[in-house]
Amino acid sequence: MISIKTLVFNPFSENTYLLYDETKECIIIDPGCYTPEEQDHLKNIIDQESLKMVGLLNTHCHIDHVLGNAFVKNTYNLPLQIPVEDEQTLAAVPSYAATYGFPDYEHTDADNFIEPNQTIRFGQSEIKALFVPGHTAGHVAFVNESEKICIGGDVLFDGSIGRTDLPGGNFDVLIKSIREQLFNLPEDTVVYPGHGPTTTIGHEKHSNPFCATS
Repeated sequence: MISIKTLVFNPFSENTYLLYDETKECIIIDPGCYTPEEQDHLKNIIDQESLKMVGLLNTHCHIDHVLGNAFVKNTYNLPLQIPVEDEQTLAAVPSYAATYGFPDYEHTDADNFIEPNQTIRFGQSEIKALFVPGHTAGHVAFVNESEKICIGGDVLFDGSIGRTDLPGGNFDVLIKSIREQLFNLPEDTVVYPGHGPTTTIGHEKHSNPFCATS
């Protein structure tokens, strides 16, 4: 059974997720740690839980979700895996990092690319990548349907959706992704978003002011 730890990092209050099971093999999704204090906090949690780090994934590659990529990659000797269509999004980060208040951002390129519907395994568990563009061109969500888990990145929030006014964003594409991909998951699937509290597919399907279908 998958356990999930949520860590909130950087001025954007970005949610970084640690997923692991009884084997203690662990993947990290969207490491947003930037300062030495945030990096130490992440490392202490990993040490306290005796986790064996085996995967480093991004749902998408906006700066707030990739600030800790180099730290995690170098500390735990992990290849960075990003959505195949988000390579340009990641490559652009150094050009604006200082403007966003991150002059010490350490860049690292992707080592592997995540394809739609690809399965990522750790321990005795697995997650599948759903292609949900609209916030960025290549955005993916990671789901385990049997355990009713969705690591959603910046696609669907509690009562809101991801912004679409940044490069690669497209409102119509985002709504289509939500309705055709996420809303086909069981309604009691818990959504762990890139910012803010968890929600459920059913709650957003019936009440989200941007994308509800009923």
